Amino acid sequence: MQSTAETDITDGLQSDTAERVAFLNRNSKIFHAVLAQQFDTNVISELCELSEMIRAISATRQGTQFLTTLLNYRRAMLYFTQPSTRTFLSFTAACQVLGLRYNTVRDPKTSSEVKGESEEDTVRVLSQYFDIIIMRHPKAGFAEHVARILEHMPRTIPVINGGSGKDQHPTQALLDVYTLFRCFTTPTSVRGSRRYHCNPFVGKTIAFVGDLKRGRTVRSLTYLLARYPGVKLVYISPPELAPEEDIVEYMRRSDVEFEMADDLQKWVGECDAIYMTRLQDEHDVAGESKKIDYSRYSLTLDMAPQFKPNLVIMHPLPRRGELDEKLDSLPQAKYWAQVRNGMWMRAALIALIFEVDGAILEHYQNYYTL
Repeated sequence: MQSTAETDITDGLQSDTAERVAFLNRNSKIFHAVLAQQFDTNVISELCELSEMIRAISATRQGTQFLTTLLNYRRAMLYFTQPSTRTFLSFTAACQVLGLRYNTVRDPKTSSEVKGESEEDTVRVLSQYFDIIIMRHPKAGFAEHVARILEHMPRTIPVINGGSGKDQHPTQALLDVYTLFRCFTTPTSVRGSRRYHCNPFVGKTIAFVGDLKRGRTVRSLTYLLARYPGVKLVYISPPELAPEEDIVEYMRRSDVEFEMADDLQKWVGECDAIYMTRLQDEHDVAGESKKIDYSRYSLTLDMAPQFKPNLVIMHPLPRRGELDEKLDSLPQAKYWAQVRNGMWMRAALIALIFEVDGAILEHYQNYYTL
């Protein structure tokens, strides 16, 4: 029997992805940001470019002041009922970049849920106070469930999925692709390059390592990378923690080259990027993870001589023993840049949803020349 935290609600949602995406978007534009499948290569490119603009504008006092005027009349609710540090602070920093005022609920015990109020009624109430809900929840599919609930309210506000159970983490996938673009391409100018409109993944081998069955970051990033022809994905994990069949079937339908493996040592020298993940034992109700030898899926300093010079090492964090701290000083270690990239990408997504991306572009063109 599953605990409340482990129970998902995806069975109550429409199974057709196209219908789900159409519902979450408005006039073919992102409204609710819930599924990685909502983001095609054009939108990914737009968000990466917008992230770069915000990043550049923020480098000056005048630019920072401009950005904080964009959404200072809006309010955000960060409804994070699953433990989080990085994603929570990344979103708060992104809100601050855009001047977006925010409040938080991080413990349901401090809300009317302790009086018996349902989670659904809690978010219905929050939707009356705020202009957007950014949420992280232990139930798979809950963010999409909330988006559908709010559709029937007097005012519908956007929902951003900051992680839902074992299901999806679309903003993590977006910042991961942004990081890979920055590592695999070189801008020819401050503005005007086609850096984010090319396909830098052609001929690249990207490995996912660790708990790939329950890692929502891997699932979401797979959906995005599968949009780029020519990439090869390698899934390296204990057999018990291999990707679930729906992801395997998705890659087959998408005609993506992929391999399943269980030997990290064998693949280290062939990879252009290695995406490490920790053991997701918070989803392990039966305690089965304790029976798995996870030590074979650790990236260590003694493997460094096999690394390609331009290898990209990534990790969504937090890490345990699967990523050697001695690797931190190597040029291939990109996980700290990955963290910072998340702040800019999340700011870009919020700007896109609230349609202030045009104002950012105009300001950028006026003050940042080639």
